[in-house]
Amino acid sequence: MTALLDQLRTAPRSVLSRIPLPGVAGEDDDIRRPLPVSGMLAAVWTLGVGLAVLTTLTLVGWIAAPRDALGPGLPGVFRTAAQLWLAAHHAGFAIPGGSIGLIPLGLMVLPAFLLYRAGIWMARDADLRLRLPARLPKNSPKDEANARRRAQLVLIGQAGVSLAAPYALLAGGIALVARNEITQPFIGDVLVSHLSLAFLAGSLATVRAIGPWRSMLRLLPERVRSVVVGTAAAVGIMLAGGAVLVLGALAVSFGQIRELTEVLSPGFVGGLLLLLGQGLYLLNAFVWGMSYIAGPGFAVGTGTLIAPTGVQLGTVPSLPLLGALPEAGPTPPWIMAVIAVPFMAGAVGGVLLVRVAPSPSYEGAPLWGFVCGAATGCVAGLLAALSGGSLGGARLAVMGPAAWEVMLSVTLETGVAAGISAGLANWWLIFRGQNTAVTRAAAKVGTATAPVRKAGAKLARAAGSVAGRAGLAEQDRPRALPGHWLDATECDTQPIPVIRDDWEDEHASAVTENPAKLRRREPPRPPRRDIVDETDDKGGHVIYLDPYAWDRD
Repeated sequence: MTALLDQLRTAPRSVLSRIPLPGVAGEDDDIRRPLPVSGMLAAVWTLGVGLAVLTTLTLVGWIAAPRDALGPGLPGVFRTAAQLWLAAHHAGFAIPGGSIGLIPLGLMVLPAFLLYRAGIWMARDADLRLRLPARLPKNSPKDEANARRRAQLVLIGQAGVSLAAPYALLAGGIALVARNEITQPFIGDVLVSHLSLAFLAGSLATVRAIGPWRSMLRLLPERVRSVVVGTAAAVGIMLAGGAVLVLGALAVSFGQIRELTEVLSPGFVGGLLLLLGQGLYLLNAFVWGMSYIAGPGFAVGTGTLIAPTGVQLGTVPSLPLLGALPEAGPTPPWIMAVIAVPFMAGAVGGVLLVRVAPSPSYEGAPLWGFVCGAATGCVAGLLAALSGGSLGGARLAVMGPAAWEVMLSVTLETGVAAGISAGLANWWLIFRGQNTAVTRAAAKVGTATAPVRKAGAKLARAAGSVAGRAGLAEQDRPRALPGHWLDATECDTQPIPVIRDDWEDEHASAVTENPAKLRRREPPRPPRRDIVDETDDKGGHVIYLDPYAWDRD
């Protein structure tokens, strides 16, 4: 490493000037490493640093513990560190008479952090910013944005695979080396766990290298983004509730936990390692607390159950952390109030879902709210499966919550609450009528259904013309409206009645019947300028209105 730094420090400026800077396109693309090569280097660096850290901790424990506890000499120390590294990725082990699957979730923090840092280095080393497409379709801004989003997602997937594939292969080789007569890692678990964790961490690191954190969710479509935000909020609230429950139980039962620690008498170094191990299992306890407030609860052995409805205990492992378990028997009635937490989480998730992507219709938001609840249930079931497992055979074969029970309970609880809250929040946004997001969504729906409506109108006109030619359609006659013709609206008016030629004036008929009364012909009156219109087409009286009468008086 020192020689490499010296070469870079003493390199000619002409060579250094050819190295492309982030965000600046160079003329020579051969300077960049291929993405698979950068991924291989990042995977090797992650494995080396991780094994070095765990080997150091294992060596400290080997010095404090008896010499034959971790195997013969330093090879046994290295095998133990390799097995811890595999367990940090949640890979199970087979032992005589059973298996070990209850892996502390806290161990996953170390490889996840190292993989994330390695992914950022890989993205910068391969200069992924310059790999974005320079030529995009020029149809419309929307098509250009969609093409850019698809290109970014493809690039993120390629980066994740470039890091995950060599990382999983190297982990498979370590699993073969770490086998011994007592513990044998499952090769399938090793490959799947390392591949999944490396792909997730590498993808997130690539997104962070391409743009800021705020751009991560914008790569997803609007509806998918709303479900992701609602699901994350609901899961976070439930995990926070489980953490508060576990920490409260630890504070109340601190005396009993201290007594169990004194019974073990681990010593100073052993006490530090015991505290570290229990701290790593604390994340598992938070997930178990989430399963408790969801209703199904969890088990600490075959035939045991810790749930809000009651507690059944037997012989449990002598781990000081388990001293916070409640006593066997019925639980107080107020404990059932913890079941309200999943409903609160679902309500918050439904409101956030509508805030991100409201629905233009009343019935669409509750359905998407239930989808958010179903996604929350799947995530909760996955966490329950990862937090539990077995610690051998016999009574310790069942440890932790049942994944399918947690998934079903959380789906129903958060799904119903999210559907109701999403429907109410969406109704409020539509009722206000001033929300730009709702207007945008309604415009999208109208634009999407415009071809269907136009096709329906054309079909209706064609059917009407065919029926008219066949004589099956009625003639288009003006529909008579109730009341006077002046009461009609602008969109549905009747023709103004026209005076017929055979209409007779009642005054003219009266003059014809009594001609003797007409002694002399009156002179014509001068036209009045103050009358605008004196037409009377109804044969009645005409009311003359002088608007300037007040001025003459």
